[in-house]
Amino acid sequence: MVVLYAFIEEERHSYLLNKYAGRFNEELNTRIQKYRRWQDAQLSLLGRVLLTYGLKHYFDLHEFEIGRTSDHKPFLVNEDTCFNISHAGNLVICCIDKFPMGIDVEYSDPATNYMDFRSQMTQGEFDRIHHSEDKISSFFTYWVEKEAVIKAHGKGLFIPLQSFEVLHDQTIVEKEKFYLKKITIHDEYQCCIASGRDIRQQEIYIEKINLAQL
Repeated sequence: MVVLYAFIEEERHSYLLNKYAGRFNEELNTRIQKYRRWQDAQLSLLGRVLLTYGLKHYFDLHEFEIGRTSDHKPFLVNEDTCFNISHAGNLVICCIDKFPMGIDVEYSDPATNYMDFRSQMTQGEFDRIHHSEDKISSFFTYWVEKEAVIKAHGKGLFIPLQSFEVLHDQTIVEKEKFYLKKITIHDEYQCCIASGRDIRQQEIYIEKINLAQL
């Protein structure tokens, strides 16, 4: 499993747009052009750039087509390689493997009030967050775990967050078991990977991509 990540940079925005925007399909190009903030446009663009870089350098895959399932989860058409992309704050991250997975990253915003999300938690989750020493860190750990599982499952918002609970880095959603692995990217971000395959002991190669090298 390979995880690539990058931080957006305003001074390289025009360069990245000029170099990469025309290389991808019309759907992505149109979406990028609609963003009003350069940050959102670059996060969207870099997700595809990281995927392209990872497939080329780690899986020897130079040409690919992205399709979407009936639940709108993106996948590589006619390939046995899987990927998932997430972004938050100023960071975008891409996970690539031979097995399906979901990855989520969140900025640990100290202004967040975890009580606003009480209705989306099980009682056990709320108790763990409420009684923890670092409530912000505990809340975002809970959040990335749930989002990673939902993305790995592939049905998105059709799965209520409070309908399952993660215990000992595993959970069950609609009779399907998922395993989780938390990875460290940056002190200000929480990140987690979920998969139907037991990844808890799997070695994960993590690489930070500097925009200057793209």
